[in-house]
Amino acid sequence: MTLLHMLSLPVDLRELRRWSASCGLEADEGRALHHLLCETFGKGVAQPFRLMPGRGGACLAHLYSYTSASQQALRQTAAETGLPESARIFDMAGLATKAMPETWTPGRRLAFDVRLRPVRRLNNDLQGWSRETARIKTTKPATPLKAGSEVDAFLVARLRANPRGLPETGGPSREEIYRDWFRERLAGAATVDDAGTRLVSHERSIVLRGGQRIEGPDAILHGALVIENPDLFARLLARGAGRHTAYGYGMMLLRPEPR
Repeated sequence: MTLLHMLSLPVDLRELRRWSASCGLEADEGRALHHLLCETFGKGVAQPFRLMPGRGGACLAHLYSYTSASQQALRQTAAETGLPESARIFDMAGLATKAMPETWTPGRRLAFDVRLRPVRRLNNDLQGWSRETARIKTTKPATPLKAGSEVDAFLVARLRANPRGLPETGGPSREEIYRDWFRERLAGAATVDDAGTRLVSHERSIVLRGGQRIEGPDAILHGALVIENPDLFARLLARGAGRHTAYGYGMMLLRPEPR
């Protein structure tokens, strides 16, 4: 298996936003970074990735990514073919990499921090519903969510469990549903510690895909996992968990488990 590296790269957020606006990508930071990373290092070389902004509105952020390229190769490619704008946005002098472990130990417990877009692509139409529709007691059927649509995993789970309308209270929480969704993505590679895993952030965000603006969930989970299959776990790290891994989602940042 190709040796995996983790890279760290300082990012000037002001320059990134100027460049994104000039390209018409200001509405989707992840897509802007995707394009810039491909132009700088090559298509798919630096993904999955995660942008970690500085605290207190700082203009400097750090981008982390998994890559099979060495630091020397990354620098050479950026110098030879990178856009001039990338030199203003990325501080190439601050580029750092480290080699990830070549092997992982089964049963090893690790903490993780992961940003996810927990969505499901529908194979069939799914009847939509809203509390507002129920309150006005309309007889008009709700518009179904069309097959092929990418829908929040929380909404899909609740609608499937309650086809005649969502209850005001009760049912699995958003945290439980997103945790189960993440567990599915780790199946065979690692198990998630339910008790030690929590949803620390959730919002709705817009992404630009295929010329369309798509709104969906943007969630961050912190928790603990146990490695089951070292080879599958290594592959999972390299490709990312879930969908949109080329756009800033799905990179698992690993930490020592708190004692």
